[in-house]
Amino acid sequence: MGSTSASMTDLVFLLLIFFMIASTLINNNALQLTLPKSTSPTQDKPATIITIRPDLSYYLDEQPIDPGQLEGLLQSKLQGEDKPMVYLYADKSVPWDNVVKVMNIARNNDYKLNAGTAPE
Repeated sequence: MGSTSASMTDLVFLLLIFFMIASTLINNNALQLTLPKSTSPTQDKPATIITIRPDLSYYLDEQPIDPGQLEGLLQSKLQGEDKPMVYLYADKSVPWDNVVKVMNIARNNDYKLNAGTAPE
């Protein structure tokens, strides 16, 4: 009976170590999206990230925001930046109107806007 409980204890510790290592390798992206595919995925490190989820909720750097406050929040965040870079991650089911609104905000404020895509 003693050797069986020692074997079970070893097994439990091995499983614990395995799950601890595996959990650190998983990308914990809280905002799961289905991005459009592209042959040239984005490479630069963004100054800020705007995310539009399928339920049309908006996020600025993974913080939920009101869409009406997006321009003001971006202006505050990117004030003083030499070449402000904004990445837009919009689920492919998001209506085009929502994407165009963000594009217009970027254009009106001279922000460089890149679209986040998934590799093909």
